[in-house]
This record gives sequence, C-alpha cells and structure tokens, in this order.
Amino acid sequence: MDKKKLGLVLGIAVAAATAIIPIDGLTYEGRMTLGLTLMTVVFWAFQVAQSGYTSGLYLGLLIVTGCAPSGTVFASWTGPTMYLVIGAYLIAGAVKSSGLGERIAYAFIIKFVDSYNSIIISAFVLTFILSILIPHPWPRAFLIMSVMSVVIRSANLPREDAVKIGFSVFAASVPVSLIFLTGDSVINPLAVQASGVQVGWSDWFKYMGVPAIAASIITCLMILVLFKPSKKVTMNKDEIRAKLSAMGKLKVIEKRTMVWLVIAVAFWMTDSVHGVNIGWVTLIIAMLMSLPVVGEVLTPKSWSEVPVHVLLFLTAAMAIGKVGGATGMNSWIANTILPSSVPANPFILAALIAAISIGIHMVLGSVIAVMGVAIPALLAFTLPMGINPLIPTFLVYTAIAVHYVFPFQHLNMLVGQGDENGMYSQKETMRLGIPLTAAVFIITVAVEVPWWMLLGLF
Repeated sequence: MDKKKLGLVLGIAVAAATAIIPIDGLTYEGRMTLGLTLMTVVFWAFQVAQSGYTSGLYLGLLIVTGCAPSGTVFASWTGPTMYLVIGAYLIAGAVKSSGLGERIAYAFIIKFVDSYNSIIISAFVLTFILSILIPHPWPRAFLIMSVMSVVIRSANLPREDAVKIGFSVFAASVPVSLIFLTGDSVINPLAVQASGVQVGWSDWFKYMGVPAIAASIITCLMILVLFKPSKKVTMNKDEIRAKLSAMGKLKVIEKRTMVWLVIAVAFWMTDSVHGVNIGWVTLIIAMLMSLPVVGEVLTPKSWSEVPVHVLLFLTAAMAIGKVGGATGMNSWIANTILPSSVPANPFILAALIAAISIGIHMVLGSVIAVMGVAIPALLAFTLPMGINPLIPTFLVYTAIAVHYVFPFQHLNMLVGQGDENGMYSQKETMRLGIPLTAAVFIITVAVEVPWWMLLGLF
C-alpha cells in the first residue's frame, strides 16, 4: 500500500473510531470535530490529495455532521485575514512580473557579493529586503534563486557548492519571513488570528522582530559552518551586469509598481496610527493597482496568482481553532494531553511550550496543522495564568515556524527541493534541521522571553 492509500485508510479509521467510542468530557459535536480534525491532519501529513481538496472535504463535513454552522466554519472570511492573503499574492505577482524584484536583486549582487560567504549572507539580506516588497516567501525565494543561478554560472561553481547556495536561499526564507507581519502573508496572520488579539504590522515587528532576526542570524551562521565551499569562489560579475543592462531603464510598469509598494509599506507601518487593518489595506492597494491611469499593473490574468487551494487550506486551518473552541475540543485536548499545572517560571513555560510544539510538529509535519491543534489547546492551558494570549501563541508559532528536520515539515523548504528548484535534497535539509532543533530553544527561551519581559508583554 502506497503512502497516499495508507493515509486515506488511517485517516478514515481514526475518524470512525473517534466518532464511535465514547469520550468522557466531550459532547457529540466535540467528538465529531476531534475525529474529523484528526482525519484531516492525517490526510495533510500523508499528502493523500492536494491540501485544497482535503481541506474542502473537512469544511463540508463539519457542516453536514452538525459540528458547527457554516457561519462558524467559514468565520475567517468575515475578517481581514483571507483578504490580506489574496492581496498579498496579487502584489507579489506584480513585483515579480514587472521585473522590479529581479532588478533590485541584480543590483545588490553586483555591489555586495564577491565571495562564497557573501553569497550565503546575501541570500538572507535579499530575502529581508524583498520581504518588505513581496509579501509571500515562495515567489521571493524563486526570484532570488533565479538570480543566484546567474551567480553560480558566473562563478563557475561545482554542483556541490551550487546545491549549498540553492539550499541557503530557501533556508533563509524560513526565519526571515517571521520578521515582518507581511513577510509571510499566509501563516503570520494565521498566528495572529489564532491568538484572538488584534496585532498590527508595527506590533508584530515589536514583538517578533528581534527573535526573528536572531533566528535568521543563527540559521545563517549554522549554514556557513555546516556547508563550507569545496574551493575558493571567484566572482565574475560580467554576466550579471549584462543581465541588468539588458533590462534597460526602469519601465513604466516598474515605476508604477514601486509607487504602489511605497504606499502599501507606508500604510502597513502606520497601521497603529490610521487604525485600518493591514488586510484591508493590502486588498485595496491590490485592487487600485488594476485601475486605468493610476494603476494598470494588475490585469485579469493576475488572478491566476491567487491559488484557491491555499485559501481553502487556510480556511480549514482556522476552522480547527474556531470550531474546536465552540465544541469544547480545544479545552478537552488541553485537559487531557497537557500537564495538570502550568509552570510559573516563564523560562520553564517557554521551554515546555517549545518542546510540546516541536513534538507535535514531528508527528503532524505541518506548520498550519500544528497551529490549528496546539495554539488553541495551549491558550486554554495557560488561561489560569492570566497572561497575554500572544505569549503562548508566539511561542508555539516560533517553535514550529523555525523548526524542521525533513522538507515536508515546512512548505518553504518543500517547494525548493529538487534539481529544478533549489537543487537540494532531504540530506541537506536534515543536516541543518537536526541542530536547528536545539537552536529553537535558544530563540524561544533565551531571546523571546527576556525580550518580551523588557517590553512588558510577559
């Protein structure tokens, strides 16, 4: 039996057993929600079908089995999160298709890159720069990879070193995407949604900026130590200059894209002043980019940049927490699986939450799936402490968003795997991922807790 069929049988079996066997402390709705959630998580972990299909199945079954009304199941569509994702995909597509992102990357390489170490570091720096302009990690990483392919050819690098550079591009996308709320417009807002607390662009940067920068620096240093070049790298920038020269002067579409990006970033950074959620800002900016005279950057074809299956996947992930809270599933998980008492020491609490999150992540293998299960349960677990819900939410999120051992455990790493993408394999991912697990505790316990204490969040 192959992996997909095994996952199908296992998922259905888990759902059926949970629905049939009486569980103390859970109502029928709670039991059905638990069974369907476990089934869907198994489907995601075993990649039974594309995530959009399994997510759509989960959403439909929650309604027809009476777990929750459609308004609760699809509550995520009544807020700004889903529209932030839609707008972000459209803006990211505009930056890439206009050529603006590629121009910035070439100019940066010509000025700052002249050795192997500088190539690795530039992958992180370019990811940081473009994370302000392209609010999604995948188009950023593929754009940077296309530029790095020119660097690899111009330096005449052997394949083993080319693989290390390709791996670095996608590895950089993991921690750097956490610095800004719009750094990953899919899972960052999802974490905010799960916390139940209103968090703006500036608030996110205040709380998560320093820990995410620390995670980025640690990851970069680990790559430089673990993935040394096989020979000295000598850069020949003529091909890169030729590529940049061939692009000519800034095109009209690039200038318009730049203007709208400046406007978008200005509104993102001042959300605490004007009070408009960045989800609505992002959607409106994207729509304005399509208008004649002032826009003409986005076209009807640009809608193809918005993947429906990702929207369904996000809807299902957010429904886990929402429906789980309404049916009592989240409280039951917290009372059943987690310790009976909450550690009073913030450092021990952070280590415990990180350990639990990593353990669940190793089993489920999906950042979004773990968020859907772990964050609501740990919010219920820490409720007696009276601490800000952002603390357990961000601890869980940091632990699983930085952590991976295998490529499938983080989509940013999975999309780059293979010769046609980042050229790396599971071998390179594990080589960094295993020691990176220990680094997660450094980031959560030694960086986040003291930083949040300094800010008065803890």
